[in-house]
Amino acid sequence: MGCRQPSVHGHIILNGSVPLTEHLLSFTFLCLCVCAALAADTKPVTRRSDVRETIHGVEIVDPYRWLEDQNAPETRAWIDAQNAYTRSQLANLPIRQKLARRLEQLLRTDRIGMPIVRSGRYFFSRQKPDDEQAILYWRTGRSGKDRVLVDPHPMSTDRTTSVSFMDVSKDGKLVAYGIRRGGEDEVEVRFIEVDTGRELEDRLPKGHIESLSLVGSASLEAARKEGEGVTGFYYSVLEPLKGRRVRYHRMGAPISTDREVFGEGYGPEIMVGQFVSENGRWLVLLVYRGWSQNDVYIQDLTTNGPIRPLVVGVDATFSPDFAGDRLLLLTDYRAPKRRILEADPSAPLGQDPDRWREVVPESDSVIEGFSLTAGRLFVNRLGNVATRLDAYDLGGKHLGPVKLPGIGSASTPGGLWEGTEAFFSFVSHTAPATVYRLDVATGKRTAWSKVRLPLRSADFVTRQVWYPSKDGTRVPMFLVHRKGLKPDGARAVHLTAYGGFSVSMTPYFDPEAVIWAESGGVVAIPALRGGGEFGEDWHRAGMLDKKQNVFDDFHAAAEWLMANKYTTPERLVISGGSNGGLLVGAALTQRPELYGAVVCEVPLLDMVRYHLFLQGPQWVPEYGSAEDPEQFKVLYAYSPYHRVRPGVQYPAVLFATGDADTRVAPLHARKMTALLQALPDQRKPILLLYDTTAGHSGGEPIAKIVERRSMVLAFMYHQVGLAP
Repeated sequence: MGCRQPSVHGHIILNGSVPLTEHLLSFTFLCLCVCAALAADTKPVTRRSDVRETIHGVEIVDPYRWLEDQNAPETRAWIDAQNAYTRSQLANLPIRQKLARRLEQLLRTDRIGMPIVRSGRYFFSRQKPDDEQAILYWRTGRSGKDRVLVDPHPMSTDRTTSVSFMDVSKDGKLVAYGIRRGGEDEVEVRFIEVDTGRELEDRLPKGHIESLSLVGSASLEAARKEGEGVTGFYYSVLEPLKGRRVRYHRMGAPISTDREVFGEGYGPEIMVGQFVSENGRWLVLLVYRGWSQNDVYIQDLTTNGPIRPLVVGVDATFSPDFAGDRLLLLTDYRAPKRRILEADPSAPLGQDPDRWREVVPESDSVIEGFSLTAGRLFVNRLGNVATRLDAYDLGGKHLGPVKLPGIGSASTPGGLWEGTEAFFSFVSHTAPATVYRLDVATGKRTAWSKVRLPLRSADFVTRQVWYPSKDGTRVPMFLVHRKGLKPDGARAVHLTAYGGFSVSMTPYFDPEAVIWAESGGVVAIPALRGGGEFGEDWHRAGMLDKKQNVFDDFHAAAEWLMANKYTTPERLVISGGSNGGLLVGAALTQRPELYGAVVCEVPLLDMVRYHLFLQGPQWVPEYGSAEDPEQFKVLYAYSPYHRVRPGVQYPAVLFATGDADTRVAPLHARKMTALLQALPDQRKPILLLYDTTAGHSGGEPIAKIVERRSMVLAFMYHQVGLAP
């Protein structure tokens, strides 16, 4: 079942390539899987079939290439055997039921999301304690009666279908919403009339649809008129083999007649998005080449003028938004911690950012985001990885801070430029998110929604420490634990991080972390290079040929925890997902002696081939590609799948992924599981928790979350000897 296609890198030789032999091997393996399923407590045996490949003069052996074929009967039988084995090891652990009960207590709450306000109507998601998925609601006025708009529960018998708002028309009479099956990134888009509940015949089939903007008449006067109605919408979609395209759909017309507006000539490695200004006049088109550079194009819809470049080819990021017809952009151009500039959207083709007016200058704190809401410019800054909010006028005059409840993470206040109110959420490591309403005229802040949990946040403390990395760079780390806890040299510590794509690890509420701290453990969350906590320089210090800095920062965090008498390798468990899965995959292969257990979720692990699958081409600007000889050297040097060595004792590992992950191919976890399980001297368990309906983007019902996550927690507790 090996791959016989010519390699883009060089030549491939498949061992045992006689077809009859291959079929006999597959049949034999299927029999073994059946036997393994019957004796589930026995570690499955995986067939090895070496694929030898020469890449830029380096011979690489891939023994489990056949596991890349997700739908092959042999792979499906292997997955079933792995799941049976994993459940035999975790499902009946005595601590699991207690962990499941506590997790369900913290998850089954009444949660109301951030509202979207349109013409006096409020649209929001709400998940009550008995709901398996969030339901879409609306109400008239802040105190009106809640009315169900879309309930996803009848859409699937296993409750794995979720719904979300895509856009709401300016008059509040039409809603575009997305339907997501399991954890897939793809959504199906439907449209519903708010007053009648009638669904329109217009709909978009399931696809990678990232953004959607409802629009009215092409005339400015009509676009600004309340109740004008929707005539069409723009949307961005990833088209197979082509890449992202922006298309326009006219309401009532067949989808097949949708017009391509933008994106021709861009390949699958380029990300293209769009939005329409609040007043309906400006279409903004964004072209991203990774997370460190993007172009901006605009079109005046009132004149149906040409699409014009605003800024193109500048090595910086530009995030635009409109206040009426005034265009502001957040940028790291000549300001790695970002500043806000104003440009003229009506200026001739192409503009020089050096000539734009500076509204908010760069400071010591990185600007995470901004919004133009209720006649104010709100700026969200990070100071040592905690949020600070400030309000300005469009001239750049500081109008004062927005008072926050404490040290934590706040979203940028959002709402309509022509409105009078703004909404933002605030969360900390030990308290769930509260959504606040801000009356901009008075500055009064009131709670729009608050999650009430059986939890005393005052029983816990969060503190920040700084430690030196391998090259001397100082890295901050949050520590969360019970009040009064003293380092005794042998605490159970859960170390987790991300370190990539300019993602900032600001404080967030994680029920699993709270449970760990309740049990007397410590949660450690460092802000590694590769993230955005200190601006673009911090991000670039952990990407491409600097990626090893991220892993060094992580190892140094573990070493600091031991040097400061918090823990030992045997009691240190690490976890990460997606890019964080790559992080912990590199950690377990580079410094296996540092870690007692590893939870590696929806990970990238074969960095030589990652770019060949699903959305991998979009991540080449962040990681590089094995197609490039110099970048291949870097990738191959840290690729976890290629760093596993016989004779090394690796930590206990739990890989977690699922069929519905259409972002990071599950083949990474499958191949790495097989590789580690095959080591003859490996003493600690290597497990794969593989969900055939879950994926990268969540979407699981509460019952299933509790079932799956309680097994993950039980693995962590069991491996480091922590009692709930």
